[in-house]
Amino acid sequence: MTHRTSSESRSSRRDSPFPAVANADIHHVRETIITWFETAARPLPWRDADTSAWAVLVSEIMSQQTPVSRVEPRWREWMHKWPTPADLAQAPTAEVLHSWDRLGYPRRALRLQEAARVIAEELDGHVPQTAQELERLPGIGSYTAAAVASFAHGERTTVLDTNVRRVLIRLFAGRDRPSASPGRAETDWASQFVPETNHEKWNAGVMEFGALVCTARNPRCETCPLSDMCAWQKAGRPASEVKPKTQKWAGTDRQLRGAIMDVLKSAHEHSAGSDNFGSVSFDLFTASITEVDPELLDLLPSHTSTKLAQVRELSADPERISRLIGDLISDGLAAQDGEMLRLPG
Repeated sequence: MTHRTSSESRSSRRDSPFPAVANADIHHVRETIITWFETAARPLPWRDADTSAWAVLVSEIMSQQTPVSRVEPRWREWMHKWPTPADLAQAPTAEVLHSWDRLGYPRRALRLQEAARVIAEELDGHVPQTAQELERLPGIGSYTAAAVASFAHGERTTVLDTNVRRVLIRLFAGRDRPSASPGRAETDWASQFVPETNHEKWNAGVMEFGALVCTARNPRCETCPLSDMCAWQKAGRPASEVKPKTQKWAGTDRQLRGAIMDVLKSAHEHSAGSDNFGSVSFDLFTASITEVDPELLDLLPSHTSTKLAQVRELSADPERISRLIGDLISDGLAAQDGEMLRLPG
């Protein structure tokens, strides 16, 4: 990540919509967060000293929009199966999607495998060290690049996830939560808090602080070591005027897409030693139950039939299901062989 000179940064911050912060306050917050982190950090496996840069990258991709409690068991399984980029690069895509399990947004798994192939085939198996280089990998955005560069390689970067942004906005701007996504002005403003040394501990610590203390809901202000200087606390903890956007799930296309993927994952899981290679007849998704060939149903494992029934419970509209299957195929999450549908090879 490119860093401006101190004079450029000061000039930028004078024009910034974010408040100026005294050096003494910056120093106090840094020291407090880093000291707190040294004793309060969760023992997450990707924080171990001997964790590879590849393992850190996997953890960051998995943790996007997904709670750590769900990520950790999947991460352990992945690192056991595919401990290096070359291992994942050579894995069958169907197995990659199946192992992604219920982490959600399965296109992340495809992008991760694409990144693994670039690392294995073009970079001699080495994960890039700088944020700028990391952003050239498929599916790696500015946040992930900054996080991996910091946590895996010790580069001084400004890591801005939702937790970090919320902590800084509450402490110094007195607002409940930040805007939907960080802009250049916020990134420039936040960069002043990253110390020249111990910057990895700062980046990880302020992120952890937002996850455990300065949480989105029910923040632990009574035990917060920074409550005496928190602008949001001093203002009476005002609620944001802009309500956060919540993603609906029940009844949405996203839910139905996930249910279709569950059928294909189940068929793949139970296909060992069979002749259908984990395929499911297209008609089983789109035809009315009275039109379904009973023999096709009999070919399915009971677990897969149950998953198929769940798709029908969500929608009886064959056109909608066909459209979503088409989307899954276009996204590379499913493949069609004639009248059969399966996970991609």
